[in-house]
Amino acid sequence: MNKQLISPSYRPLYDQIKVLITQSLIGGEWRPGEIIPSEMELAVRYKVSQGTVRKAIDSLAAENILIRRQGKGTFVATHNADVIKLRFLRLTSVTGNKELLQNEFISCVKTKANAHIAKVLDIKAGAATMEIKRLLTFSGRPLIYDHIIVPAVPFKGLNGNKVIECNGSMYSMYESQFGVRMVRAEERLKAVAADKDVATALGVKEGYPLLSIERVSFTYGDKPMEWRLGLCLTDDHHYLSELE
Repeated sequence: MNKQLISPSYRPLYDQIKVLITQSLIGGEWRPGEIIPSEMELAVRYKVSQGTVRKAIDSLAAENILIRRQGKGTFVATHNADVIKLRFLRLTSVTGNKELLQNEFISCVKTKANAHIAKVLDIKAGAATMEIKRLLTFSGRPLIYDHIIVPAVPFKGLNGNKVIECNGSMYSMYESQFGVRMVRAEERLKAVAADKDVATALGVKEGYPLLSIERVSFTYGDKPMEWRLGLCLTDDHHYLSELE
């Protein structure tokens, strides 16, 4: 079925096609891990040139929304793929050694959004949320105290057992069990002092210096779906950001 293109006075044609492809992703026409139609098929569908479709797909691939596979086609990116499973985790050993990453469950409770959470998640103050706390360990050593809040409605049925069972990327679990795929994130970093609970969990003294990483993750359509605060030990680890 052909869809109405946006007025060309607002966006270049390839960007209009990018929006239409994204709308199909939001609607669940193509699920994470699935192949999308070929460039030729999409060109016919949207009544544009194959080159215009290619440019739109290139842009979506650059944003890790789609993945090109040589000789196989173009697929919807998934957090279950090893190449992007941990793409938002930037804490790295100063030695560069690979580490076994695991997490220890602390709690998962139903809460209500305060003014700050309501603003960053674009929900009403007092709206139902799920609040998760866990400890991320690197080769058995606790390094990140993870505090996560998500709106309750899109994650109906989320509970402590599901968090424990996933034992890894929360984003993979969001995607596979709730159909919510995070496509980008915004982070704010600052230095903080560990409070009593965090210090105990990380095995340091109260007031110990930590790196605070406040992250908001977005799904398709730039809709915020998760707030996360990671409190990190950086004695022998650093935050690695690749710039282009």
